Amino acid sequence: MRLRYSLLLFFALSRLAAQSRARGADWPVYGGGPESIRYSSLREINRENVKKLRLAWTFDASDGVESSELEVNPIVVHGVLYATTVSLNVIALNAATGELLWRFDPFNGRNVRGGGGRTRGVTYWSDDRGVDERIFVGVHQFLYALDAKTGRPVDTFGNGGRIDMRDGLRPGEKLMVELGTPGVVYKDLLIIGSRTAESLPTPPGDVRAYDVRTGTLRWTFHTIPRPGELGYETWPKEAWTYSGAANNWAGMSLDMKRGLVFVPTGSAADDYYGANRVGDDLFANSLIVLKAETGERVWHFQFVRHDIWDRDLPAPPNLVTVRHSGRAIDAVAQVTKSGHVFLFDRVTGEPLFPIAYRTYPKSDVEGEVAADSQPLPLAPEPFTRQRLSEDMLTERTPNAHRAVLERFRAVRSGGQFVPASLQGTIVFPGLDGGAEWGGAAFDPETSVLYVNANEMPWTVSLVERAPAASMLSGRGLYTQECASCHGVDRKGSPSAPSLVDLTDRLTLPEIRAVLSDGSGRMPGFARLGSDALSAVERYLVSGADTPLSSPSPEGRGRQGVRTPERSGGQGVRTPIDQKYRVQYGRFLDPDGYPAVKPPWGTLSAIDLNTGEYRWKIPLGEYRELAAQGMAGTGCENYGGPVVTAGGLVFIGATNYDNKFRAFDKATGDLLWETTLPAAGNATPATYEVDGRQFVVIATSSGKSRARAPAPARYVAFALAER
Repeated sequence: MRLRYSLLLFFALSRLAAQSRARGADWPVYGGGPESIRYSSLREINRENVKKLRLAWTFDASDGVESSELEVNPIVVHGVLYATTVSLNVIALNAATGELLWRFDPFNGRNVRGGGGRTRGVTYWSDDRGVDERIFVGVHQFLYALDAKTGRPVDTFGNGGRIDMRDGLRPGEKLMVELGTPGVVYKDLLIIGSRTAESLPTPPGDVRAYDVRTGTLRWTFHTIPRPGELGYETWPKEAWTYSGAANNWAGMSLDMKRGLVFVPTGSAADDYYGANRVGDDLFANSLIVLKAETGERVWHFQFVRHDIWDRDLPAPPNLVTVRHSGRAIDAVAQVTKSGHVFLFDRVTGEPLFPIAYRTYPKSDVEGEVAADSQPLPLAPEPFTRQRLSEDMLTERTPNAHRAVLERFRAVRSGGQFVPASLQGTIVFPGLDGGAEWGGAAFDPETSVLYVNANEMPWTVSLVERAPAASMLSGRGLYTQECASCHGVDRKGSPSAPSLVDLTDRLTLPEIRAVLSDGSGRMPGFARLGSDALSAVERYLVSGADTPLSSPSPEGRGRQGVRTPERSGGQGVRTPIDQKYRVQYGRFLDPDGYPAVKPPWGTLSAIDLNTGEYRWKIPLGEYRELAAQGMAGTGCENYGGPVVTAGGLVFIGATNYDNKFRAFDKATGDLLWETTLPAAGNATPATYEVDGRQFVVIATSSGKSRARAPAPARYVAFALAER
């Protein structure tokens, strides 16, 4: 029976491969291709017929979980669609029908009940003959290599088909690290970044290249420089031994012809308070250009010095060709959370539009030393508003206006790069952009860049950490260590899930494992000791505030919490001994809508030849407000656009209306829309099988305000059968 199944599967895959005529028919890489421009040369679906799009197929990727996030940009190779499910199962589907060809369950059938985590896709590689084909995927700390034809782990890769990504990051304990966005393949190398925690302790964000056949580590680039390396002087002397993050979580772009990999990085940990990393902190918040073969640095640009605003570079840069000064230039465009587009010569790093370094206020928080200047481009104009002022506050209702005005006058609002404060500071655009992880799309026919954005203000406050004695219970520890992300009420935030009814999603051993080891951006708390972890676990599960009672572990303070250590007499605080923690959240009116006047989400078309805007429109709306006559407000959106030779821009992304839309790429006119089963918080993919073009997008309800959660799905559309 097994032999017969294998033969049937082999012939099915062979038939699908024969149907795929050319590279243009596939969507073989996260973002469409190594250049990360999210462009397709397909034109069967075009301006004239897009209204005839119909549902082609759906696939349930929920693994039985009612509400979750699915952010995957699927890849399609030789008529097979590869993606992941909510629980990080890897699936291969017939891209024409949605039929399941194989499934790889890294948990061996154990029901993780939604505890699998989050990833944005997988990576494909094949040898020159197309005989050896592999799918690479990150599952928690492990990087797997799977046979693309069967889904089985490749035994000759690493240890039985996987490697531990925690290995070799830094001498000492292994801290949790994951692969949130797929890596890129150059020749026989798989180059990856990592997702780390946003507070300490967390590992450094080393960029690494592995042999695709064996899993052997071939090179490493240290984003937190070590003694003797470029940038070491921009950190405290011992920072490389304890500091973390400065990681590439957003993905990379690859210039195959030149053998260059373009690596955008995020901020160093802690995100909002940097007393233990005084200095510019190179290579955090930087675009690093490396030789793909060796990891040698070619050039770099740092967008934010000593980041204390969580201004990560959110998406892979677009490798583009533009015309400047009468000549064609291969360039790289990087969008930012602050709402800017930076454009550089791809080879030299020379800016193609002027960049000004502006001075900003000093921090008045003890121990913090903000950078004295930050760079911003003079063109193109920002694609989001830059400073929240009283005249911009919501007028949706008189009560809403009064409430947000009172709160606004109690905090600071000075525009970009105003340091966080104990008083509270407005960050606008907010912590989730401006541009976000969906990134931008680029049309090589016209040199126009399409970027969607959030225009949501957030507030950030620093709060003095409570004395150790006040933390001696489950609730105290939760408030100290967890509430800044998950909320004092445990109901979560846009960047962290709700912990209410946690046992509906995770078993008790799974809860304990995440508390101890961490997951995704969450650090592990094994340092607190077994008694402390048990108290926090009981508080999460039952709400019981249990005091710590068992003896403290050896090497820990008498309270069961690790005693703060000092850094080699340098006078800086170590990972454990940070005086302040952060509290943040979206700035909303009393009814839960943004505190600023619309638009709250936008889609812009920017000519990179000139820096001028072709058009800009609101993206999305709140259905209940539209029913009241307040339509076209735009709304919070996650996931990016795709542009096609058929004259279209496809985008889902919007949180609250569940729409999938196609716009005329030249004018911004809406040509087609449909309502999805849940929000399309992902970047779509478009591909062709047997001469028929499809557009597919992942849908999920984890980020929306939906009253009824919806299972995560992949939803594909095509023109009605001819």
